Amino acid sequence: MAFEQALIDTLAAELEAARRERRQLEHFSKRFPGMSIEDGYRISRAWVALQTAVGARVIGHKIGLTSRAMQLSSQIDEPDYGTLLDYMRYDCAPGATLDIPAEHFIAPRVEVELAFVLKAPLSGPKVGIDEVLEATDYVTPAIEIIDARIEQFDRHTKAMRKVYDTISDNAANAGIVLGGARIDPRAVDLPWCGAILRLNGQVEETGLAAGVQGHPAIGIAWLVEKLHPWGESLRPGQIVLAGSFTRPVPARAGDRFEADYGPLGRLDFRFV
Repeated sequence: MAFEQALIDTLAAELEAARRERRQLEHFSKRFPGMSIEDGYRISRAWVALQTAVGARVIGHKIGLTSRAMQLSSQIDEPDYGTLLDYMRYDCAPGATLDIPAEHFIAPRVEVELAFVLKAPLSGPKVGIDEVLEATDYVTPAIEIIDARIEQFDRHTKAMRKVYDTISDNAANAGIVLGGARIDPRAVDLPWCGAILRLNGQVEETGLAAGVQGHPAIGIAWLVEKLHPWGESLRPGQIVLAGSFTRPVPARAGDRFEADYGPLGRLDFRFV
């Protein structure tokens, strides 16, 4: 049975308090074993509404769990998605090292992605790669900083959270770093775009965008179809993170990251 609206609002308020106070909550799915994916998205939307009501602005969306390995570990057969808000954005100037306050996060982890920035609306129910590329102004390197307002592992049993928890938690989104080249999506072979992620000078991860369901635009088309039943769509100017093609790398205060995308530029940032 779907959650009552009063419970949705209560759990959204708990998430907002956890975000502000930088503390983690126990799994919603443990407290409410009958929880569904739809309940998770309703909680996430209610949480976003709390933030926009006090001035936050929606700037786009993120897609997560795009790799087959992550879907298997989460016991689902499709990605998930969340909402990007303006306070989550960090811009990295070329040739400079961006300082990101570690105190903005609880347990941050870094993922390497591509971001699509739209010039035209995209709405469902039927959208393909060609429509996504046509509606895209440019593609650019991006780092997603994920976080956990709902703890990843239960503090008592050490059981991993369920996908319903992650979805409630805005698909774990907490930040986005931009600042690389802006490229025409048809001017490069997007699946072959790759990156090297270094942590404190050591190579931690490498990957190709083909790891995102074979082509990073596939996730954008999937997102449009998933938003349609909610009466939502993608709008011009919005940013969409297509999904990570590396594993998430934990970050602590003092850590410096370099994401080298070759001809597409480099994102250099540190947590301070």
